[in-house]
Amino acid sequence: MANDGPVEHGYPHLDTVRAAINALYKRLSYDTVQTFATSVPPADVAFCDTDDLHLGAQRVAREMVRHYRLPDARMIVGFREMTHAANVELAAGPEYFIELNDRFRTHRRDIGAALAHEVMHVYLHRLDLTFPGTRDNEILTDTAATYLGAGWLLLDAYREDADSSQKLGYLTPEEFGYVLAKRALVFDEDPGIWFTSPQAYTAYTAGMELARHDTRQPPLTAAGWAGRRRYARDRRHAQDRHAPGAASPPARSAQSAGVPYSFTPDSHGEHGPLRVSFPCPTCHQRIRVPVRGRVRARCGVCRTVLECDT
Repeated sequence: MANDGPVEHGYPHLDTVRAAINALYKRLSYDTVQTFATSVPPADVAFCDTDDLHLGAQRVAREMVRHYRLPDARMIVGFREMTHAANVELAAGPEYFIELNDRFRTHRRDIGAALAHEVMHVYLHRLDLTFPGTRDNEILTDTAATYLGAGWLLLDAYREDADSSQKLGYLTPEEFGYVLAKRALVFDEDPGIWFTSPQAYTAYTAGMELARHDTRQPPLTAAGWAGRRRYARDRRHAQDRHAPGAASPPARSAQSAGVPYSFTPDSHGEHGPLRVSFPCPTCHQRIRVPVRGRVRARCGVCRTVLECDT
């Protein structure tokens, strides 16, 4: 929790975020992810200063349990002085003890954001889905909460001006915006209408720009002119290296630095027909298709149909 401290910006955790989205689809399946098409409505987690602190926190926790479909889980919420925003004790259940920072006694509008993260810890614990290391596991938790419809609260808790700042979670504001945008593109949902923080909306629009950039990378047909030209050059070089009679290609990948695709020979040997692999713009699963012009591919993980020009 950044409390009047510096807020990190940009995309320093982007690779882990993309790996987390891919892990969610693989662990939950496409059908289960689709059951989260509706986000937590703002009215269901609204918390005003006149509400009883503990009863209100329990009510919001129950809403998170309902949204994540954990009907046999009971959250017991308390408050204490601590460095982090919140903490949850991951026991066997069905009762889980969540402690929130005393700061939330007077910042009640952000209790839903803190609980979105902590109840997601319980959800992932029951799935036995973890990443190695505390940092990556927390990024997984933020990403999962956001992609499954409750993390817009975490981004909305981000506020920053010349005199103060607040941010919850391990992702940067722009990374939260990116995950929200990836979700919005899949479910045709606009979370921007729910933001009360103008800084949150700015971060969301930045994330949407990057999310749309994912859908415009070659060999996808939506790629721009510059990307298509670079792809054609890289493909020509790869074909020259793998042509019959050509010298064996170097051990390094055939892809150029900074591009998401790579060329490899088919299973017929190092001089066989070329294939190109690239990440699915929805779930980031690597897809491998023949290099033969127009190709329609379907991601086996998230079922996205991709129009390609290989």
